Amino acid sequence: MTWLITGGAGYIGAHIVRAMTEAGERTVVYDDLSTGVAERVPAEVPLVRGSTLDADRVARTLADHDITGVVHLAAKKQVGESVDRPLHYYHENVEGLRVLLEAVTTAEVPSFLFSSSAAVYGMPDVDLVTEETPCRPLSPYGETKLAGEWLVRAAGRAAGLSTASLRYFNVAGAAAPELADTGVFNLIPMVFEKLTEGAPPRIFGDDYPTPDGTCVRDYIHVVDLAEAHVTVARALSSSPGTDLTLNIGRGEGVSVREMIDRINGVTGYNRPPVVTPRRPGDPARVVASADRIATELGWHAKYDVQDMITSAWEGWVRTHPGAARS
Repeated sequence: MTWLITGGAGYIGAHIVRAMTEAGERTVVYDDLSTGVAERVPAEVPLVRGSTLDADRVARTLADHDITGVVHLAAKKQVGESVDRPLHYYHENVEGLRVLLEAVTTAEVPSFLFSSSAAVYGMPDVDLVTEETPCRPLSPYGETKLAGEWLVRAAGRAAGLSTASLRYFNVAGAAAPELADTGVFNLIPMVFEKLTEGAPPRIFGDDYPTPDGTCVRDYIHVVDLAEAHVTVARALSSSPGTDLTLNIGRGEGVSVREMIDRINGVTGYNRPPVVTPRRPGDPARVVASADRIATELGWHAKYDVQDMITSAWEGWVRTHPGAARS
């Protein structure tokens, strides 16, 4: 198998490339480098710079590299930005996927793995979110991911593709400091940034119906997430006609306040958070049930929240040397 990883120079994509390469799978990265970093791609892995909206370049890449499977991660993914620019998000995420799928089906590539998101669930009122929990996304970003799942499934059925949609929960950590997340859009790097600036971390609302009043989320180490992709990719290639929808999480909730306390402990800072008003649309609790992937494919997460924070902090200090406590 030769797998095309779209968005393979990004934070998550680079980890998937690393995991698949280490597992003996051949990979090719396709990335427009708008947010990806070319240096994340191993020297032995071909890197094609291009957009999934460029039908000709996608088709040439599939042919030139004899691609037999696609892992599609390339997408715009900022919830707030999607609210401000919904047309842009639908164009990039849905139209880009349509163009890619058209090229894939024309080339008769047999396997397609789609990067979805827990954002498809919206504000679920359940203790554990299963794959059968109703999907009611709250943002254009979440809508594009749900529409993407529909498109992947429909194209797969029509063309006989093996397909999977993986619903990621909150991804954190790093396999190595140089692969760490460089964005400041998720809780852990947002707290790192405040601590580094000498400011208190922020909690958006502490009056939720949770044990300590702050939002509860399920965090998954990016290394575990990458290993899940290897497991699912191999299942697709060995079982023609497969159609999977799977949560990728740990099934363990951690509150925002608890996470900040743990980050303070790992980093050596001791800066209490400040509470600010709730953000619109933040659900009180979103925690995955990961039973399906465990039962059907035997995958289980190995790393805990402490591992995520520690490895993420090593990556943060690499790019912010002054952040380290003496």
